[in-house]
Amino acid sequence: MISTPKRENKTWQIWSAIVAILLAVFATVLLTRPAETTVSMTPLSGIMTLKTLAAKSMPYKVALNNQKPTLIEFYADWCTTCQSMSATVNSLHEQYSDQINFVMLDIDDPQWAEQVASFGASGVPQFTLLNSQHQSVNTWVGKVPKPIFREAFGPLMSAQAVGAENIDNQGIGNQKVGDQDIG
Repeated sequence: MISTPKRENKTWQIWSAIVAILLAVFATVLLTRPAETTVSMTPLSGIMTLKTLAAKSMPYKVALNNQKPTLIEFYADWCTTCQSMSATVNSLHEQYSDQINFVMLDIDDPQWAEQVASFGASGVPQFTLLNSQHQSVNTWVGKVPKPIFREAFGPLMSAQAVGAENIDNQGIGNQKVGDQDIG
């Protein structure tokens, strides 16, 4: 069989089309795959994480009765940004909950209306960071990267450690009997 220029041209076009399709599929798969470090949050998993975080957060009144810094999150169940931030806040909670109170207040719950007004929560999520004397030191609204929180937590935890050291140096909380420490 003798090949004609038309037949060669048609074969070349078919192979070119197949290669182009394969390259397009490969590029699509490569460019749209999720990063390994990305946490995939569906609306359902976001609301579930938000609810779980709210359940394990410290009650507002308890947080104000201790001497630790406090991060208050004003949130709403319907807020998709609140849902997407829940993984970040959960990670911070796991890392810092022994040093910082994590409080979550649902803006749609009437019992928190006074706090919503006094902290000026006009958008959600709103994160208000209080020092150990319960004075507001920083407020963020919307999606906040984890490093921003970490940077703000550092000075508060340092101040808290210095305060605890000063109390120990004054002898408060430590009692001695003879040369033995008993408290």
